[in-house]
Amino acid sequence: MYKDWQQSASDLSGAVKELRAGTPDSMKAFSALAQAALKPAALDTKTKELIALAIAVAIRCDGCVAFHAQAAQKQGATREEVLETMATAIFMGAGPSAMYAAQALEAYDQFAGNKVS
Repeated sequence: MYKDWQQSASDLSGAVKELRAGTPDSMKAFSALAQAALKPAALDTKTKELIALAIAVAIRCDGCVAFHAQAAQKQGATREEVLETMATAIFMGAGPSAMYAAQALEAYDQFAGNKVS
C-alpha cells in the first residue's frame, strides 16, 4: 500500500478542525463555498466530487485526494467512474504543463531578446 488514505483523511480532519477554530470566519466562508459548489443542479454531487478528485490529482493535493475520493465513494461513484476521471486528470495534468512550458519558453525568449516568430 502506498498510503493509508483513510488514516490521512482522519489525521487531516483534526488539523482542519484546528484551522476552523483559529479562523472561524474564513472557514465558515470556505464551507459555504464548498456547499454551494457541491449542491446538485445541472450536475449531480457525485459528478462534482469526481471533478474535484480530478483537480486534486492534477494539482497534486494529497489531502484533497483523500477527502474527495472518500466523498466520491460516499456519493456512489464506481471504480470505473474513478478510473475514467483519473484518465482525464492525467490528461489535464500534462496538457496545462505543455501550455505553461510554451509560455515559459516565450518569456525566456523575450527576456533574452530573442526574436520570436
